[in-house]
Amino acid sequence: EDVRAELIDGKFYIMEAPSINHQLLLMELAMQFAMCQKAHPGDCKVIFAPCDVQLDEDNYTMVQPDLLVVCDLAKLHKQVCYGAPDLTLEIMSPASRSHDSVRKLHKYKNAGVREYWLIDPENETVMVYEFGSENRFRLYTFDDQVPVGISDNRCVIDFRQVRKAMI
Repeated sequence: EDVRAELIDGKFYIMEAPSINHQLLLMELAMQFAMCQKAHPGDCKVIFAPCDVQLDEDNYTMVQPDLLVVCDLAKLHKQVCYGAPDLTLEIMSPASRSHDSVRKLHKYKNAGVREYWLIDPENETVMVYEFGSENRFRLYTFDDQVPVGISDNRCVIDFRQVRKAMI
């Protein structure tokens, strides 16, 4: 009960406590995504960790993305998001790098997540995977303004401000 872990395909993966920079980045990202949601009202909801996501709608995979955007509100229940969010975002740490960039990348893609953002604070890069008919990948830096694909690029996240949030 007191251990942070994710369950992927029936196997537990222990999660370390997030760093201060991780939390500062997450707070800035959550605020920018929420401001975007307010500027372009619709059915989507922005949720940040901890929030359980029963990704495959079974009892074998339960993940906790750092941030998720859900546009099908029927997927949101009191304690869990049941099914694939429209967007998931992970802030990588040295301990989570391969877990986030390999295992979760494939899991999110196969579950039907439309867009996956991998934030690398150490190298100040943003990797955006857009899954769908084209399966696009785009690489950005913390000097860029990154468009949110699921918003038809109406929303943009300013990573210059994200950088300023770090200590």
